[in-house]
Amino acid sequence: MSQLDREEPNYFGAGPAQLPTSVLQKAAVDLINYKDLGLGIGEISHRSKDATEVINNSKEHLRKLLSVPDTHEVFFMQGGGTTGFSSLATNLMTAYVGATGTVAPGGYLVTGSWSQKAEEEAARLRLKTEVIFDSRKFDTNGKFGSIPDESKWADKINGKKFSYVYLCENETVHGVEWPSLPKCLEDREDIEIVADLSSDILSRKVDISKYGVIMAGAQKNIGLAGLTLYIIKKSILENISKAEANDELLAKLNVPVTPIAFDYPIVVKNNSAYNTIPIFTLHIMDLVFQNLLEHGGVEHQEKENNQKAEILYGALDKSSDFYNLPVDPKCRSKMNVVFTLKKDGLDDLFLKEAAAEKLTGLKGHRSVGGFRASIYNAVSVQSVEKLAKFATDFAQKHSK
Repeated sequence: MSQLDREEPNYFGAGPAQLPTSVLQKAAVDLINYKDLGLGIGEISHRSKDATEVINNSKEHLRKLLSVPDTHEVFFMQGGGTTGFSSLATNLMTAYVGATGTVAPGGYLVTGSWSQKAEEEAARLRLKTEVIFDSRKFDTNGKFGSIPDESKWADKINGKKFSYVYLCENETVHGVEWPSLPKCLEDREDIEIVADLSSDILSRKVDISKYGVIMAGAQKNIGLAGLTLYIIKKSILENISKAEANDELLAKLNVPVTPIAFDYPIVVKNNSAYNTIPIFTLHIMDLVFQNLLEHGGVEHQEKENNQKAEILYGALDKSSDFYNLPVDPKCRSKMNVVFTLKKDGLDDLFLKEAAAEKLTGLKGHRSVGGFRASIYNAVSVQSVEKLAKFATDFAQKHSK
């Protein structure tokens, strides 16, 4: 086995997450000598012809995978979801000023810790926010694990103005996933839907035309930490620029100026290279895009992801006297499967015996405990089948 080979891992970490071995092998070579330049891709200028080609190819491949319409722009920006929490809030509030000359709160649908953190960051920046609902208030145990029926909160949106409404489509920590966009938002052309798809980007088909902005950190499903992709309506970019041309109005309305490195029109105008983009990280992301295209695209990946989720949830449900699955089946994540043991004192043994079978990355987030199996795109059906068998065997062995 050469240094570029490895035994296929059975790794279920939530992020940084497993990537296809073939992608890493190609990236490893390119890190040393890219296109026979005598330099690694991480050493070339971010404004060189070769770097620009990586940026443009990445955009083109993403557009093809997601059928991104001409009404939307694609760009990449340093940072992750946390950077997005603040940059989305300031850019979208500014865009609303550009469109209307007034301000309106950013609305947040809080279904887990990441949408909660997004709202808290916007409020910390002293922007107007409104929690449209917090799903814990609809839960008998006061915990995240469900999405309330739209009829219970749609009246908080109907007839009201928002500069945007934000949701995290897949809550990595709590294993909650929106099965579809809320109809009350789809029906409102005057409200921009802003969505965090960090954990489920390219895991399933989505209708990009319905979104104002999509943000997705790379390190969960499509690449390495340190870079985030954005898909944004061109009209939003135009409205941001319009508002920024009127500093006096923004100051009067107490809308903070976005830091220049995170100002969306500036980033787009400079083709994601206003400052030094981590081009090696983007190259890996593009290799992931190419790998998906070679293997049937998002449509094929969605079928495989559905299969993996059915296998694992099926095994855990069959041992429901041993495992507790805290998430409402109507909104169970197909990317992050969370569960706990009903019998005390076995958590460490579960992880130890799983590791002996080379099943790793299963420890739950520190804030909730238990276990979490992230079955992202790069995790094979065979790995999930192995985990499902282990979970079944462990339950049978320790149920007595």
